[in-house]
Amino acid sequence: MGNLHSVAKAFEHVADNFQIEVTSDRARIAEADHVVLPGVGAIRDCMAEIRKQGVDTVVAENLSAGKPFLGICVGMQALMKHSDENNGVACLGHFDGAVRQFPKDLTDAHQLPMKVPHMGWNNVEQTVEHPLWHGIVSDSRFYFVHSFYVEPHADYTAGRCQYGPEFAAMIYRDNLFATQFHPEKSHTSGLQLLKNFTRWNGAL
Repeated sequence: MGNLHSVAKAFEHVADNFQIEVTSDRARIAEADHVVLPGVGAIRDCMAEIRKQGVDTVVAENLSAGKPFLGICVGMQALMKHSDENNGVACLGHFDGAVRQFPKDLTDAHQLPMKVPHMGWNNVEQTVEHPLWHGIVSDSRFYFVHSFYVEPHADYTAGRCQYGPEFAAMIYRDNLFATQFHPEKSHTSGLQLLKNFTRWNGAL
């Protein structure tokens, strides 16, 4: 579901010594050093495909193994407990939180209307020190495309952003890291984050 090719190409650009493979084969994923779950589209369809392919089990197995894991966009939202999208969808439940929809009548500080989906560049404030932030200054700009957002939670928010409501732009726990934005479309800062991921051993 989504931006598999662009994510793979971005990793090929920053990690010459890695073999990049797009697959849902559980045996191949089990052999991987690092695992990425990217995604775009409606969460109902994504979760249906995740469960159909057995990716829900793959995610749990890789997290338990301590392998570096990166979720991107809907791949981040799928890690939450629940999403309000599509009249409510149960997600993977690795984080005890919910995915909310931006209000249809969203306005800025001057009461001017704001477009939904949130599409374009926005600043991300770093809220914790993390190996994936190496070489990236706080308030760097990243590229977003989303109509739903993860509510920020102090226990697992690594970066936050504001578009009307404040939301979690990055979440983390142990060997897991996920971004609401698209690092593969975020030029220098995004590529640096992907490079950091390839060099990360999963430890904080």
